[in-house]
Amino acid sequence: MQALNIGDAATASGVSAKMIRHYEDLGLIPKPRRTPAGYRVYSEADVHTLRFVRRARDLGFSTAQISGLLSLWRDRRRPSSKVKALAEEHIRELEQKLVEMQAMKAVLEHLVHCCHGDDRPECPILESLSTEVPGTSVGAGPAKRSGSLRRAHTHG
Repeated sequence: MQALNIGDAATASGVSAKMIRHYEDLGLIPKPRRTPAGYRVYSEADVHTLRFVRRARDLGFSTAQISGLLSLWRDRRRPSSKVKALAEEHIRELEQKLVEMQAMKAVLEHLVHCCHGDDRPECPILESLSTEVPGTSVGAGPAKRSGSLRRAHTHG
């Protein structure tokens, strides 16, 4: 493969040019060579790394986790147990997110059930969104908020 500009690297890797620049800024991929005119030039190895990052993002790995995976991928002497441990931790995080999303879904289903969905202005969905529930804050996790919402809004 010959040297590629950012558009060609984006097409070849499935990563947008904007995200390629973002990954460079984050240090996930090295800064590319530049032409005398200042254009970025990518190699086949760069495109391969971009595909790796894209696949890791598709699996929901965080930027920090991807950085760790890239380090492990580049270290040919690394034990696979380190990779497995990182993936297992990510599975636990995904399981927690699933629990939180299921709780959010349950609250929304309850609120939708309680909403008459007619010409009346009363709407438990909007009431719930506009009501401060004690013990919740912007930083509280969805499962904590949704449990409070479920108790606070039991309209029939």
